[in-house]
Amino acid sequence: MTGAAPRGPASIRIRGWGWRHAGRRAWALRDLDLSVEPGERVLLLGPSGSGKSTLLQGLAGLLDPESGETAGALEIDGVDPRLSRGRVGLVMQDPESQLVMGRAGDDVAFGPANLGVSRDEIWFRVDAALAAVGFPYGRDHPTGALSGGEQQRLVLAGTIAMQPGLLLLDEPTANLDPVGAGLVRETVRRICADRARTLLLVEHRVAEVLDLVDRVVVLEPGRGVRVDGPPGEVFDTYGEALAAMGVWIPGVPTRARRAPSGRAPGESLVEAVHAGFRYPGAPRPAVEDASLALRAGTATALVGPNGSGKSTLAMLLAGLARPRPGEVIGTSALAGSARTRSLSRWPARLLADHVGTVFQDPEHQFLTSTVRAELALGPSRVGVAPREVTGRVDDLLARLHLDHLATANPFTLSGGEKRRLSVGTAIACRPHVLVLDEPTFGQDRRTWLELLDLLAGLRDAGSDLCLATHDEAFVAALADEIAVLDQGRIGQRPTGGAGASASTGAADLRRPDRPGR
Repeated sequence: MTGAAPRGPASIRIRGWGWRHAGRRAWALRDLDLSVEPGERVLLLGPSGSGKSTLLQGLAGLLDPESGETAGALEIDGVDPRLSRGRVGLVMQDPESQLVMGRAGDDVAFGPANLGVSRDEIWFRVDAALAAVGFPYGRDHPTGALSGGEQQRLVLAGTIAMQPGLLLLDEPTANLDPVGAGLVRETVRRICADRARTLLLVEHRVAEVLDLVDRVVVLEPGRGVRVDGPPGEVFDTYGEALAAMGVWIPGVPTRARRAPSGRAPGESLVEAVHAGFRYPGAPRPAVEDASLALRAGTATALVGPNGSGKSTLAMLLAGLARPRPGEVIGTSALAGSARTRSLSRWPARLLADHVGTVFQDPEHQFLTSTVRAELALGPSRVGVAPREVTGRVDDLLARLHLDHLATANPFTLSGGEKRRLSVGTAIACRPHVLVLDEPTFGQDRRTWLELLDLLAGLRDAGSDLCLATHDEAFVAALADEIAVLDQGRIGQRPTGGAGASASTGAADLRRPDRPGR
């Protein structure tokens, strides 16, 4: 049986549209005028906080009128987006928030089933969509055992299976390794090649997606469209000005801050000894026989393909999960006490005082109703004096470019702003060890560089950093040591780059080549 043909590409008409979150003075978007013709493929750019994700959520009909104030008109095929949800498919920045079923195949089938597609047609679409995105497991694989990148592929498969007339992709490759990102881009290229659907794409990896689009639209924070035109014309004419705004521009290099040459690693603070971990129902361990040490004044990068165990190992090293078998210990150099207890057994207050964690999904660590309160929570709970707490919070608000959002609800921030806030909450207690999972997710060019400077400064002051990431440029600029994971094991670093697959083997930490080393 063959799949049903799409119902045709959708059109977008936006006139004077704006959105302001409840409780905010500033508008996320305002006075936006934009028309997208059926079958067009548009790359949506702008600095962090410019309203890109807000616009996609508005086009998907997901903005609740009771959660903010709107102005102007927003239409899909001439009607309100809330009446066009069957025509629109959205892949959001946080894939986990879009998973609704316990098994992979059922999750992909959920959308078509709600659209009234026949049972036989549903499963044809499910299998075709899973194959299209290179999903590495079968229909019955538990969604709770997927890595962040694997979740992203599954969500994209579910969106494709609905055969939408308008495809909205919000950084669809941000959590993917290079191979997975290439598969997703090829999938998007294939399903949009015949102009049977309209594409609106938000992506920071601009150079890799230029062949997917025929138009670039740049948004300005709190305002409307700054630049609109063909990619070559936009970058040739406005490239320098856009880079100054924070927009990633092809061919404009980033400044790399490297570690001081010849600096020796400090004392071991956290040690993993033959550590392993298996998720319930998973066919194999997520981490197996991992041994490595995190040292003071050193940045260690955990790299490898999606599903290789990076995030799980990061959780073990942060003391947030108990390894079985093996152990992860905090040394006497970390807490000034004898090595008598696994890190996962430390009291919560002691752990928070010495180890800071940035989760892959920043919303998982937000507990308060304002950005300022979120930054103050950790140091207040570990006994820092109120005046000192205020000073730390004010400093972090300024350094992370969140001062204008101090009273905003953390859940209303953009993806890049949420990531910076999550980094701020982790370092507010001034821990000796900082474990970060995809710390550069959602960052524009300016905030990427400033985050690099902030973390490099912490490392140079003696803190230990552990980064689980696919961002090869960030690894090259910051990492002193690199641990490459593949199928849960630490192996040797391959020649293909930080995101390439590694052969399994004994634990091996590699130092990136640097002048003077």
